[in-house]
Amino acid sequence: MTSGAVRGRPPARRLDGRLVALGVTGSIAAYKAPELVRALQTAGADVVALLSPAATRFVAPLALEALTRHPVEDDLLALLPDGRMGHIVVADAADAILVAPATAHWLGAMANGLAGDTVTATCLATAAPVVVAPAMDGGMYAHPATRANVRRLRDDFGYAIVEPEDGPLASGSLGVGRLARADRIVEAVVAAIGDRPIRAADPAARPPRSHEPREGDLTGRHVIVTAGGTAEPIDPVRFIGNRSTGRMGVAVAEAALDRGARVTLIVGLTTVALPPQAEQVRAETTAAMRVAVLEALPAADALVMAAAVADFRPRRAATAKLGRRDGLTLELEPTEDILAEAAVRARRLDPGPLLVGFAAETGSLDRAPGKLTGKGVDLLVANDVAEDGSGFGSETNRVTILSKAGQRDELPLLTKREVADRLLDRVARALDDRDAAAQTQAMIGTTTT
Repeated sequence: MTSGAVRGRPPARRLDGRLVALGVTGSIAAYKAPELVRALQTAGADVVALLSPAATRFVAPLALEALTRHPVEDDLLALLPDGRMGHIVVADAADAILVAPATAHWLGAMANGLAGDTVTATCLATAAPVVVAPAMDGGMYAHPATRANVRRLRDDFGYAIVEPEDGPLASGSLGVGRLARADRIVEAVVAAIGDRPIRAADPAARPPRSHEPREGDLTGRHVIVTAGGTAEPIDPVRFIGNRSTGRMGVAVAEAALDRGARVTLIVGLTTVALPPQAEQVRAETTAAMRVAVLEALPAADALVMAAAVADFRPRRAATAKLGRRDGLTLELEPTEDILAEAAVRARRLDPGPLLVGFAAETGSLDRAPGKLTGKGVDLLVANDVAEDGSGFGSETNRVTILSKAGQRDELPLLTKREVADRLLDRVARALDDRDAAAQTQAMIGTTTT
């Protein structure tokens, strides 16, 4: 096996499944950061960028975010949307940290444990291997202080040093100080990781992904999305509910807005922020949600029923708070099947809206095909809420999308936003196909008359 190769992987994809953090510091060679990102991605890596304050003056954070699909960590105190500390998440999840270019200032700060920026702080906090590729003027690299810092990082910290190359420097002089070639740096990263197991295979444990820009394939469309759980009252203060947070439905609404749709968001009980761009309708009981959905349906191009609607409610709700002395016996009755009723009404519309249902199961998805046909929907998104990372309130979901045409797409564990985009890919195509078929039928009708 050649040096740095990982057993079982083809040479060109030796970083498949790996998360590599690229730390960029304030050298003129920072302009090569996008090239390094591409080289690491070509080798299969998922890349997240860390920038020192000085590095932001040489390379735009937005450029690296666009390339990596991750928000750039350039603020030591910044929090992720879920409240986690960004550079700590990187430190815990990265399979390797690559600092390239590393300036003389950074080498000195790191050798002395001075965590003044995200790059040094992440290196101090991680147990992952660290690869350092210095770049600076030749006189600076040859200085005894710099050499001592390099030796300490290599000998005491165990960092892999990719020595700079000889050639013309930014100062106009010749000497050793040029950032090493991208292929040499990637080889060093591969060798540093070796055969270590992947540290964070679960996407939820990794830095969040930026929303991949999509073309406005839902521009001009009206999408209704339901989100959250319903609360069926027992008395004025108690209710029957479920563990839904509304996270999946909100992700669908945000994704539809980003693709140009007009969105009506019908929400029950939720614990997540709602997109202000959507028209919001509050409907905390199944009965209220039914009214809201059926009123909005005739003007909709698609209905995505992501809400966790209660299957039962108390037959009679008390008008005053019940005492606890004598216990409580509830008589339950089935709630309305909103999606099935919407499907019946949709068949009377021309063109009828596309209907998407969700099915939360436990243990298996054996009942999902029956729900698809029984409810009369076009697409059904089924998941096992008992599976780790796929339940209520989680950032991720593993779903299977079934279609009335008989297709069954089993998606891997993804963030809920990624699930939303995969689903809306299918919704957008189906709406385009519907409109094309209607246009063709109209042309045929015109020709025959």
